[in-house]
Amino acid sequence: MDKPNNPVIFVGAGPGDPGLITVSGSKALAAADLIVTAGSLVNPEILAYKKDGCEVVDSAPLDLSAITDILAEGHRKGRKVVRLHTGDPSLYGAIYEQFLVLRERGVPYEVIPGVTAAMAGAAALGLEYTLPEITQTLILTRMEGRTPMPQGEDLRSLAAHRASLALYLSAAVGGEVSAILQEAYGEDAPVAILYRVTWKDQRIIWTTAKGLPKTLADEKLDRHSLIITGPALAALKDGGNTPKSRLYAKEFTHGFRDGEDGGPA
Repeated sequence: MDKPNNPVIFVGAGPGDPGLITVSGSKALAAADLIVTAGSLVNPEILAYKKDGCEVVDSAPLDLSAITDILAEGHRKGRKVVRLHTGDPSLYGAIYEQFLVLRERGVPYEVIPGVTAAMAGAAALGLEYTLPEITQTLILTRMEGRTPMPQGEDLRSLAAHRASLALYLSAAVGGEVSAILQEAYGEDAPVAILYRVTWKDQRIIWTTAKGLPKTLADEKLDRHSLIITGPALAALKDGGNTPKSRLYAKEFTHGFRDGEDGGPA
């Protein structure tokens, strides 16, 4: 019998470091009777939050039907079920197709967001993606692979904006990525490759748009790697001053700071 007050909870595990799961996510794991985890993509150390006796199922060898069968059956039996995804579930998590099946079966669900690799990568680099007068846009995307890209969302079209760019799931096609990045940002544009960011074996490798394919090959990286580039990264690599935000300028006023004339912002 379905219990509307006992939803299947989709939890974002974060980028890898067990400390970067949210408090709500860790509480959901601690209460779970069944955790269906996304295999090697999720750091197994995160399962330390689970209680004794909690059943853990690795979804890596399972297809959509098998995964949703397990989730629905666990719910039907009144168990507290967690579906544990890497990073944030809403980004390349293939969660919507799971939602549709659960909805058809009358199984309620909810989502606890997580920290995605692009944010963890910025923290590891000491990078601000949105620098005043340099770039105010961050594009999260991927190179086309087995999953085709929608019209207008190919990497060449997006890179043409010359904004901050974080590429997921693209290390295996470094040559194609390199050609597009050189065209948009220039062959000497700095590129940061972050392998398994926040994991114990994290690696941060600097290269250029032109040097990207060789670096990936030399480092033997074809997965678990985030590729970051753009003018904000170039500013970080250069180490020079950039235009200051008006937010903290002495003369800038707003609703919580009076101007020098004592008047409201």
